[in-house]
Amino acid sequence: MGRRTPRPPGRVFAALAVALCTVMLAGCGARLGEDGRIGVVYMDAQGFYAGVREGMQNHAEESGRELQLLELNARGDASEESTFVDVVSSADVDALVLSPVSATASVPAVRLAHESGIPVVCYNTCIEDEVAREYVTSYILGDPHEFGRLLGEAAADHFASEGVEDPDIAVINCEFVEVCVQRREGFEEALLGRLPGAEIVANQEGATIDEAVNVGERLLTAHPDLDAFYGEAGGATMGAVRAVGNRSLAGEVVVFGSDMSTDAARALADHDILKANVDISGRAVGRLAGETVERVIAGREPEQFVTDAPIDLYTTPEDGAAWLEEHPNGIP
Repeated sequence: MGRRTPRPPGRVFAALAVALCTVMLAGCGARLGEDGRIGVVYMDAQGFYAGVREGMQNHAEESGRELQLLELNARGDASEESTFVDVVSSADVDALVLSPVSATASVPAVRLAHESGIPVVCYNTCIEDEVAREYVTSYILGDPHEFGRLLGEAAADHFASEGVEDPDIAVINCEFVEVCVQRREGFEEALLGRLPGAEIVANQEGATIDEAVNVGERLLTAHPDLDAFYGEAGGATMGAVRAVGNRSLAGEVVVFGSDMSTDAARALADHDILKANVDISGRAVGRLAGETVERVIAGREPEQFVTDAPIDLYTTPEDGAAWLEEHPNGIP
């Protein structure tokens, strides 16, 4: 397939044009970008992805090399992601780093970059495995099954300490992406392995906080004997916490969550509702992405397709307080 003609100029093209002008000006006098220009796509600008951005920028600044990051917040929009990849492919960047918006809809953009001779590094999410192995050079991933398993073990520990052998649990999910399905599978495997009487009584989507609050309150009405929520991602977690608080059920219904943030750390430090949270540091993933891209630009192929990102489990009020102290800007 040949290169696609870029879409008409819009927000993405205009923003990138400014970045590319900066690179060209740097080439006339300064050294910015002479060691590599990297296109970077963030799925949004908050939480985990803000951490990835900080990690990438810190690596670029501390590497001792003149690396230029050309960045886009795709806002979960596959068309914006595609337009950006069109433009950076035409601009002959040295690598593309992205967390694809969709395992399927993002395939044409990733294929275009690959066919343009641009190494592609996925992080957090990627396109479907079969085509990823063909078009993607490296995938930085905190094992989602292990991510869920750690939280399932923490949930089992909590219920065992409370003498509850058959808890009813509702899941608020983000299963439009495959990693969230795998998180739930890991959670269920660990929980049910320890507490065979446990039951997942509902599983509904609520990826943003507002959606998750509404879903959580509906589930509390539909399941008055509910013991806990499992939030598969940050919005789901905090929405569940707020739903429990709104219904004045702290101490009766607990939450096991995913993805740390200032609000999650505060809730964990309080410990009335949120009992455990599992996280992959965005800053750590950003640094890993930066290190991987630097090796790829230097012509050193990764030894393995998947690079494991570290997974952190937080279970105590002290864990929440320590996270707040270590992350004063709130970026995970």
